[in-house]
Amino acid sequence: QVQLVESGGGLVQAGGSLRLSCATSGRTFYAMGWFRQAPGKEREVVAIIRWSTGYTYYGESVKGRFTLSSDNAKNTVYLQMSSLNPGDTAVYYCAAATKYYGVTYPYRAESAYDYWGQGTQVTVSS
Repeated sequence: QVQLVESGGGLVQAGGSLRLSCATSGRTFYAMGWFRQAPGKEREVVAIIRWSTGYTYYGESVKGRFTLSSDNAKNTVYLQMSSLNPGDTAVYYCAAATKYYGVTYPYRAESAYDYWGQGTQVTVSS
């Protein structure tokens, strides 16, 4: 049974940091992604990592502030978020892809992912 278990969300002041974790079990995946959805907005991609190459992609709004990493032994990916601002307030979801794409671009879309975590709330106060 595939499981994605997220942790690490919470309330933080602007300028602060948080680290989200997503632990997976049940199988291996070609890519993992973090997405977020703020109230009244569409879900957007935050960051992607491809397991085979370790290649990472970041959305423009988080580039330079968020860092994605993985611990293959623990089947866990981490999203280190720094310099947080109220615009980062959202529910954050991790997702796992079983489909292989030779390039990273397709993994920016929600449709590339087969499994999703339950979501974790991140709230940044001003």
